[in-house]
Amino acid sequence: DDGLDEAEVNGNWTPQEKALHEARLKAKAKRRLRRSSSRNSTSESVSESGETPGGDPHAAKGKVHNNDRKSRTGKGRGLPKKGGAGGKGVWGAPGMVYEAEEPDVRDPNYDEAAQGDTVYETVVPEVEEKELEKMVNPIVLEYFEHGDTKEVEVLLKELNLGQHKYEFTSVAVSLSLEGKASHRELTSRLLSDLSGKMLTQGEMAHAFDKMLKELPDLILDTPEAPQMLGQFIARGIADHVLPMNFLESYKGKVDCEHARVALDRAAVLLSMKKGMIGLDNVWGVGGGLRPVKHLVKKMNLLLKEYLISGDVSEAEHCLRDLEVPHFHHELVYEAIVMVLESNGDTASHMMMKLLQSFWKTGLITVDQMNRGFQRVYDELHEICLDVPHAHPIMEAFVDLCYQESVITKQLRDACPFRGRKRFVSEGDGGLIKN
Repeated sequence: DDGLDEAEVNGNWTPQEKALHEARLKAKAKRRLRRSSSRNSTSESVSESGETPGGDPHAAKGKVHNNDRKSRTGKGRGLPKKGGAGGKGVWGAPGMVYEAEEPDVRDPNYDEAAQGDTVYETVVPEVEEKELEKMVNPIVLEYFEHGDTKEVEVLLKELNLGQHKYEFTSVAVSLSLEGKASHRELTSRLLSDLSGKMLTQGEMAHAFDKMLKELPDLILDTPEAPQMLGQFIARGIADHVLPMNFLESYKGKVDCEHARVALDRAAVLLSMKKGMIGLDNVWGVGGGLRPVKHLVKKMNLLLKEYLISGDVSEAEHCLRDLEVPHFHHELVYEAIVMVLESNGDTASHMMMKLLQSFWKTGLITVDQMNRGFQRVYDELHEICLDVPHAHPIMEAFVDLCYQESVITKQLRDACPFRGRKRFVSEGDGGLIKN
């Protein structure tokens, strides 16, 4: 250093010596700064009055207590924070038990599949009132074919009808009014089975109240709608589908004439001698459930009325009401037998005209027509015992039907012809020559 001072005085420093001298001066200044900062931190830990901040006021002045949290040096004591239980990336103090934490959905590492069994529920939106009729109509029409009320119940449970659930009753009854008597019987059974399960008495009453108000519109398609709706109401009360006081709630409150007719019809049916027991057959018995003797009697009556009136349309209407398309061969059989037992050609031409009309409209199929004629062919020899001239009458009627395209050529050729028989001579003992 003495050599450097002399060089400085003489001004003979080289650049390297000058840079070394400046570096030494900077290092010396840093050491002085560190010493002064450590002294200041020590002095700041003690107040001007010699008391420790937050310490005991009765303690000796200028004394630093061991429980002081502040570091007595500028860099601290170097001990671990919280006994090793704190800080970043540590597991906590030994023996610490952590409680189970609920998974947070907002956690980026949240895994829904790892949270246990997940239950999924199908939410069916509620059917709107405008779409309800479109969705219910196929169910009701299909029910008219199979007649299974349980299947209808299952299909309705899959639909969320919501507040418009009562509309199903009005849709089903409206479709049955346009159909057959068997459809109305099926509808009454359906309402009886759904009552208490899918529909309450209040919802049923609401639906029939709506239909009573809509009778002016229903009459346009079904003129007999008031009488039929009255029968539905009577059957509903008998089956406990509607409340017992349903009719009493309308006394003196009905202004529509058609609604009065429906309510009066229901009141008359309920006041009959048999009462509610007789309402089980308010729609009659379905064609397939009727006894064969009853159907034969109805067909004979139909043919006799036709021979008197000659009204083909009325005969067709009566045959359709019987609802026995599988038994139409009986009508063909009875018509031919009436022709064989009649006198003159009037009955023959009228029956041919009736069969021709049924054939053209498709009411009687090819199979039913053939079965009816074939039955007569098979029993012709027995019919001849009561009607000796049955063979020539039958041949003439078969030819007439073939000419008018009622039967086929094969059916005409299948008709049994009675050949002419003559005796050889009186002395042959009555032998017949072939």
